[in-house]
Amino acid sequence: MSEKTTSGSGGAGLSDSERLLFGGELAYDIGWDRHEGAWLRLGLWTMAKGLPRLVGTGVRLAHLADAHALRVVLGSEISRGISQAVGLVAVNGVLGHLLTDGTTKERLAGAVPALVVVALTALLGSLLRSASTAATGTLEPKVQRVATERYLGLVHRVELAAVEDDEFHRLLDAARYGADSARRMIRYCTNTLNSAISLIAAAGVLTILHPVLLPLLVLMTLPSAWSSLTISKQRYISFHAFVQHARAGHLLGQLLTQQEAAAEVRVHDVGPFLLGHFRNMAETSEREQTRLARRAARIGLIADGAGGVATLLTYGALGLLLWGGAMELAVAGTAVLAIRTGASSLDSLVLHITDLHQESLFVADYERLCREAEARAVPSGGEPLPERLREVHFEKVTFTYPGSGGEQPEPTLREVSLSFPMGKIIALVGENGSGKSTLVKLLAGLYLPDEGGGTIRWDDVDARTADRRQVFSRVALMSQNFFHWPFTFRVNVAIGESDRPIDDRAVEEAAAYSGADEVLAGLPRGLGTLLARGYRGGHQISGGQWQRVGIARAKYRKAEILIVDEPTSALDAVAEQRVFDQIRALAASTGQTIVLITHRLHSVRHADLIHVLKDGRVAESGTFAELMDEKTGTGTSATPTSCRPPRSTPPSRAVRRRPRRAARRGPHMTPADVLLLPATVPLFPGAVPLFPGDRHQWLHRDGAGLW
Repeated sequence: MSEKTTSGSGGAGLSDSERLLFGGELAYDIGWDRHEGAWLRLGLWTMAKGLPRLVGTGVRLAHLADAHALRVVLGSEISRGISQAVGLVAVNGVLGHLLTDGTTKERLAGAVPALVVVALTALLGSLLRSASTAATGTLEPKVQRVATERYLGLVHRVELAAVEDDEFHRLLDAARYGADSARRMIRYCTNTLNSAISLIAAAGVLTILHPVLLPLLVLMTLPSAWSSLTISKQRYISFHAFVQHARAGHLLGQLLTQQEAAAEVRVHDVGPFLLGHFRNMAETSEREQTRLARRAARIGLIADGAGGVATLLTYGALGLLLWGGAMELAVAGTAVLAIRTGASSLDSLVLHITDLHQESLFVADYERLCREAEARAVPSGGEPLPERLREVHFEKVTFTYPGSGGEQPEPTLREVSLSFPMGKIIALVGENGSGKSTLVKLLAGLYLPDEGGGTIRWDDVDARTADRRQVFSRVALMSQNFFHWPFTFRVNVAIGESDRPIDDRAVEEAAAYSGADEVLAGLPRGLGTLLARGYRGGHQISGGQWQRVGIARAKYRKAEILIVDEPTSALDAVAEQRVFDQIRALAASTGQTIVLITHRLHSVRHADLIHVLKDGRVAESGTFAELMDEKTGTGTSATPTSCRPPRSTPPSRAVRRRPRRAARRGPHMTPADVLLLPATVPLFPGAVPLFPGDRHQWLHRDGAGLW
């Protein structure tokens, strides 16, 4: 690829680099993006109508967080508005005394009481503002904490199907932003309330001074309000036009610096290519910012011109009232102060309402998520499970994952009937996509069968009516991609039983059982070593070492049923055999039921019961010997993935060494002949091919392994 880039015209704000690299605009598919256009439809009348609802949302959140602090804010702001109105009336009294007949001493003496009131109202306003600021500062973090705790507390209890639902995740993204918005709404509500009360106070004083002055205030402030709203919209547009480029530029910066891409950046000389496209996007963004800035300047100029005309008309009207004797000079002076105060308050009110409305969109999403999470929560209570469980039985169970975009997906499991007897080692074997992982999620209570799609019974208790909390408590789950918690070694093991205090001795015993004690011995701070890269004191361990930690976690939980999904996928052959020996010993010593999921049949040859899945159905069930018996076995289990040797075994040894033994069974075969034999010619009686068309890999049905 060439590093040459072009700065095409294209759509506004979209660069040729984005078209080439990302196929278009690099926009996140997340919840809060859906509001990018909603705010632009906001008008002055819409703002006025929506103000009570917006303030009510902020007040409700604040009341949940700290009712006392909320009362302080409301009382302070209302008292501050009253004091401001009293102050304006007092100013009118001061001007009235100063502009009357008499000596200067007499006029000043007459104005002293009004001046004292002005000073007291100013002092009181300052104290009230400080009280409101302090209470608001107390409310903000509490509101964020309460909002965050509420949605996290609800989300962690929803059904797994909800967590895997794309639409629910988009709503969750918006709710995360909404918790932050809830905090900002408190300050915006306070500022909006302050501006509204100041505006009401100024308007009330003007109405008392002369009825004509209130329309003059509206006339003077409307252009300014229109300008504030329009320019705010332009800033919003500018931000969202820029943020797309910022995302793309940030991504290119990450690609240039991240460890995963470092080798190709150097070997393939990708740096100049990425830098060229970064420059192209930056220049496109600069042109967009310049265009929007000039447009905002034109809007501001038009608004200032209209505001100047309105100001001229307002003061002209005041002059006519003075000229005609309809208004005294002191009243005109007070009117000027009130008009300036009201205009400033209205400007601030428009800005605060626009901010408040924008944040309220995300708070509304937050509240919708909370309602959705409550509706989709795992039901509490239910029929208790038997204290001494005999088996879990699946009877004609069908399960279908929800589709997206209105499509009707095919069932993942189709009329599956099988049993999990307690105290045994049960293996689930099958290719990718056969339904193994889905089946154990049903066993663990994470999913329920489709409506009318069979039953899962814990002895005689139907999983649909069972207490799901009890189902969860009976199961320990170690999935193939189990979560690597960014915590200490101690917590990574003990988090499997997080509802009781951590027992270090039990942690060490679980580590010794899984082989993670060798990992622990190499950690600089022992159990207290942080297993998270990128943090001070953090330590990185390998995938195989993490797998041992995961097995230790499952062991520490001491659940009745231990589900292990591909437990040896990241281990070498020696460690793999050790893990399976430990799993067998665990079942023998504790009576724990072990459910193993694997692709390789030979790995679970010692299991008490093996269920072979294919295309979402149970193809075979039985012991390893029964499945391999050429008379009773169907051969379904002899699949490419189910019978291969461990990955760590060199292919040359797995393929070539044993065919030589087989070759000796055929009187006219050489090693070379063995490797070139067609799949239709068995090397010895009872052998079956692993791969259709494969010329050298065979499985002997006597269970001897791969030949």
